[in-house]
Amino acid sequence: MQNKRLIILLECAIFAAVAMVLSFIPLDIGSSFSISLGMIPMYVIAIRRGFWAAGFAGLLWGLLHFLTAKAYILMPSQAIIEYILAFSFIAFSGVFSKQVRINLAANKLKETIQWAWGTMIIGGVARYFWHYVAGVLFWGAYAFKGWGAQLFSIVMNGASCLGTVVVSGIVISILLKTSPKLFLPK
Repeated sequence: MQNKRLIILLECAIFAAVAMVLSFIPLDIGSSFSISLGMIPMYVIAIRRGFWAAGFAGLLWGLLHFLTAKAYILMPSQAIIEYILAFSFIAFSGVFSKQVRINLAANKLKETIQWAWGTMIIGGVARYFWHYVAGVLFWGAYAFKGWGAQLFSIVMNGASCLGTVVVSGIVISILLKTSPKLFLPK
């Protein structure tokens, strides 16, 4: 049992590190829209290990932003919302992990991919909800002329969430077909 916990913690650290490396690939358009390739390994660990592991890996990834100077910090409360809360809420990417793994083990690829997309959408929305909150509270001054903070934040964070989920979902769907063992721990 102790070895299993250690293995899960190590997997979380590895996937967080891979997510951080992928974060350095520039997919930002302007200052407010980006596609977060780091969500790909977060979705893998979420499906592979579930809610708590995804939350821990997400938290580690969020903390790595501070260590690598990739965090955009206006004030401590904004940093907590965007790098601690938002990344911890990646945990919700694991809500249907069991259903994904059961269908994958039974070679039901269509159902596997449907459950995977469902869990990725939930996890993406959970993370980007907190970015939306931070956008309203802290980034409103950067809104386009004539746009309020709420509209600006929902459009930009919504577009980032959608782009991230779609790109990640395509990659995860391919991985589920080509490398199913990646998602099925022993």
